[in-house]
Amino acid sequence: MDSGRLERDDADWNFRARHETETQRLDRNWNGLLQELRVVQTGVQLLTGFLLTLPFQERFAELTDAEVLIYLVTVALSVTSTMLLVAPVGIHRMLFRLHALYDLVAVAHRLAICGITTLAMALIGVVLLIFSFVVSPVVGVVAAAVAVALFLGLWLFARILQGRHRK
Repeated sequence: MDSGRLERDDADWNFRARHETETQRLDRNWNGLLQELRVVQTGVQLLTGFLLTLPFQERFAELTDAEVLIYLVTVALSVTSTMLLVAPVGIHRMLFRLHALYDLVAVAHRLAICGITTLAMALIGVVLLIFSFVVSPVVGVVAAAVAVALFLGLWLFARILQGRHRK
C-alpha cells in the first residue's frame, strides 16, 4: 500500500473514530511524538555523557586498537542520535507560527526514527565494547549479535502486529 493512501486511510479513520480535524490530529501526533522524544532523549543523553567520560578513565589505555575504533564509532553514533532526537525541538522553533504543523510532524517523525535507529546502533556498540573488554572479543561479538537480534525482533514484531491490525 502506498504511503499516500495509508495516510488518507489514517486521516479518514481518525475523523470517523475520533471526530478530529486534520489540525487536531496533527496536534495530537506532535504531542505524542514529544512524549516519546522526552523518554528517549534522556537515555541517549545519559549514554552520550557516559561515553564522553571514558577516555578520562585510567583503564581506557588498556583498550586494543579495535576496541578504540568500536568506541569512537559508538560515540559518533550516540552523538548523532542525540542530535537527531533533539532536532525536532529546534525545527519547531524555526517553524513556530508559520502554520507548518504537517511538515513539522512529518520531519520530526523521520528524525525520531533515524535517532532511535542510531541509538540502537550505539547501544549495540556499547555491548560489543564492554563484553569485548571485560570477557573477550568473541563474547563481545556474540553479545552484540544478541542485541541486534533483540532490536530487530522487537521492531519486526511491531510490524507484524501492524500487519495483523490492518487486515
